[in-house]
Amino acid sequence: MIKLKLTVLVLLTTFLSIPILAQEMGFEEYNPTSTLVVPGGEITKAKFPFIDVHSHQRDMSVEALNGLISHMDAMNEAIMVNLSGRSGESLKEKIDNINKSYPNRFVVFANVDFEGAKDMEWGKQAAAQLKQDIKNGAKGLKIFKSLGLRNKDADGNRLAIDDSRLDPIWAKCAEMGVPVLIHAADPKSFWDDMDSDNERWLELKTHPRRKRTATDPAPFEQIIQEQHNVFKKHPNTIFINAHMGWHANNLEKLGELLDEMPNMNVGISAVIAELGRQPQNARAFFIKYQDRVLFGKDSWKPEEFPTYFRVLESNDEYFPYYKKYHAFWSMYGLNLPDDVLRKLYYKNALNLIPGLDTSLFEK
Repeated sequence: MIKLKLTVLVLLTTFLSIPILAQEMGFEEYNPTSTLVVPGGEITKAKFPFIDVHSHQRDMSVEALNGLISHMDAMNEAIMVNLSGRSGESLKEKIDNINKSYPNRFVVFANVDFEGAKDMEWGKQAAAQLKQDIKNGAKGLKIFKSLGLRNKDADGNRLAIDDSRLDPIWAKCAEMGVPVLIHAADPKSFWDDMDSDNERWLELKTHPRRKRTATDPAPFEQIIQEQHNVFKKHPNTIFINAHMGWHANNLEKLGELLDEMPNMNVGISAVIAELGRQPQNARAFFIKYQDRVLFGKDSWKPEEFPTYFRVLESNDEYFPYYKKYHAFWSMYGLNLPDDVLRKLYYKNALNLIPGLDTSLFEK
């Protein structure tokens, strides 16, 4: 009996001393640190002064602008384009604060409230307000994704991006010589089945309200086509397609669209993860379409800009992205030529957005 107890004790002690070799965990928790040792390092300051054409700042008080400038200077950001300018008195107040503090460092784009669009007269009135906003200092028009996804007309129907009642707005931008920066739809994966084949599975799990269907509110292809219909119908209006039109994962298709619509340009905001996983293909695209691509970040998080700089400027290999639910893969540098970087960082924006201070940049 004593011998049996000793045997059990020895076995138990041996079992407990064996390390657990495997542990169940979900995809959300699995985020291993790479053991790869390769040359390269973080780039905290852009090689050339840059214009961020896609920023959102709700607070544009003089105090807030003072705080932004220190971050901008540290990164070599020359001009910030605030796309959340709104309209009327709110827009005027923002521009007044800019003029009081840093008149050459900030730009504001106006916005249109599309909710309740009624008839052609409504469109003309919206265009008249936009004209006044531009006269008050707005340098362009920003269209949020709510147009095509959430906005409804006076009858409660989804307001399509290519609704003819909106034509006076696009025409007014051409007349006033200002660009339209437009965000349409969401990534195609938001419409796909939420299963093991969906690259955005983690994002949809952590942000379930982003899931879309063909009837909620319409198919992805339909919304994107509505956007392209507007581009084609208004060839004299300059458009900047935010997030590379959600085609950064298919640059061949995006190139075809750029060839088809010469008044369409693209911004790289929120799609750097797509570019950083295809360095050779993306580099060739940026060189070919170097006059049509603009730098933008979207969410204002200064600590995330170095990933953009590193992808665009370096030839580093296999470095981490900062937001796993956007991309669970690693990044590679595109090592863009200096002349292409200059266009991406500031020259293309200077060509499209009127009235910017060119003295902030190299000739």
